[in-house]
Amino acid sequence: MAQVVRLTLAICLGLLWLTTATARAEEPAFDHFSTGFELRGAHRDLQCDSCHRRGVFAGTPRDCQLCHVPNGLLDTSFKPQDHIPSTNDCRSCHDSFNWQEIVRVDHSQVPQTCILCHNGNTAAGKPANHVASSQQCDSCHSTMAWSPALFDHSNLTQPCSTCHNGTIATGKTAKHIVTNSDCESCHSTFAWLPATFDHVGITGNCQSCHNGSTAQGKNANHIPTTQDCASCHSPVAWSPANFTHAGITGNCQSCHNGTTAQGKNANHLATNQDCVTCHATVGWTPANFNHVGITGNCQSCHNGSAAQGKGGNHIPTNQDCAVCHTSVAWSPANFSHAGITGNCQNCHNGSAAQGKSGNHIPTTQDCVVCHSTVAWRPANFNHAGITSNCQSCHNGTTARGKGGNHIPTSQDCVVCHSTVAWQPANFNHAGISGNCQSCHNGTTATGKNNGHFQTSLDCSSCHTVSGWSPEIFRHSSPGYPGQHARNLGCTDCHTTNAQAIPWRFGAYASSCAGCHAGDFKPGPHKKHENPDVSYNVSELRNCAGACHVYTNSSLTTIKDSRFGEHRVGDRDFD
Repeated sequence: MAQVVRLTLAICLGLLWLTTATARAEEPAFDHFSTGFELRGAHRDLQCDSCHRRGVFAGTPRDCQLCHVPNGLLDTSFKPQDHIPSTNDCRSCHDSFNWQEIVRVDHSQVPQTCILCHNGNTAAGKPANHVASSQQCDSCHSTMAWSPALFDHSNLTQPCSTCHNGTIATGKTAKHIVTNSDCESCHSTFAWLPATFDHVGITGNCQSCHNGSTAQGKNANHIPTTQDCASCHSPVAWSPANFTHAGITGNCQSCHNGTTAQGKNANHLATNQDCVTCHATVGWTPANFNHVGITGNCQSCHNGSAAQGKGGNHIPTNQDCAVCHTSVAWSPANFSHAGITGNCQNCHNGSAAQGKSGNHIPTTQDCVVCHSTVAWRPANFNHAGITSNCQSCHNGTTARGKGGNHIPTSQDCVVCHSTVAWQPANFNHAGISGNCQSCHNGTTATGKNNGHFQTSLDCSSCHTVSGWSPEIFRHSSPGYPGQHARNLGCTDCHTTNAQAIPWRFGAYASSCAGCHAGDFKPGPHKKHENPDVSYNVSELRNCAGACHVYTNSSLTTIKDSRFGEHRVGDRDFD
């Protein structure tokens, strides 16, 4: 019985194998590329039902994340727990040929800091010789190109040599100047080269470094010398060099030969004399040519080639230059007009010599009528016979006109000015009806001086156009006490030099007592005898009217009659 069972089982298994083999042999070849999802890498070796479960082909997911998830529909691999945090699609970094080998990493979708992955386990971390730093990687590195790194030196407190030691970062080259100074003495973190060397405190000679190897030395066309560089050059500015000629005994041409140093240019005067005859070591140009002993005429050199000749607008003449010019100062030239018989315009026509300017007064008279050959300016214009009004010439263009602060007027100039002397002007005030201050404001015409009486009255209250001084003032105020026995000065009452009087006793203002209340004596001003009573200052404040002496307080019987204004004999009211 057991044998029958085993035989039956073997037959069934054999039939199953034949059925499966036959089915596989009969499966037609399918071009998966036609679906838009090409099978590449490991996907090509999978059976169809590895992805197409239960015979469902349409709608199978194409994104990695939809299949490669824990407990998913398919039995596939998925992101481990220590995977880099990322929201990227798997294909951004992985490839279906070799899932374990990272093809590329798109950092744009990585939200975490660099060190979270670049820790030496998940991804490469800092090498052993990395600069000691707790800064984030992106402070120096870029996800586009990890090397070279751009190091941010800001906030570093350690000296440069801590990192720039040849191991952690580039250090000094073999031909670097021997020094213990810190790097930033010469270099900058913004631009390592060129370096600015601080020569302060350098006591050795220049050649110890400027030897052509350690630092730049003398070039091939340098003046032959064994002197130290500092004799001519400065560490502040190497060029231009200031050559000191002190102690030079050889002639100039030994160096100024056009090779070692600048020599004579092509248009130099032909001469065998030494340079110092005309030039100076302090200032090579301009050269001071010594004309002493020159016997030839000027044109033999001043011909426009050997030396400067006559300009294109020179006065036509065959005379020698020395007639007008001097060897001490070529310009200005002193032209001698002696013996000139022609009129001025023959030469002063704007071509041969300076002519009339564009704003010259229109005239056909000869220049000598106003100008002089001794001094062309100022010109003395003769106004005799001039019949037209002044403004026809004195309009600010042809001749000087009215100044900006001139009194507004349409009158002719001669009303105030004279052709003999323009200033001072004599102003005729006749017919002037406006107040004085409209002109006498300190700008248009003279105004009040600093010590002038402070008043709003018009000038004509005290002054007259006939005679400004002395001032004549008439008090029109009824409060003015005009019965003083003494002559008073203005400031005796106007103590502040102002129009308003500062009354000493304000309660009695505008009366005698306003100034003299303090001088009032009751004794001499008896009012009545029974009882004995005197007038007070308020009763007699104006020093006017009756001040009779009565027999008693009823004031009905006068004992002593007193009338009239009280007159004082002096300014003290006593």
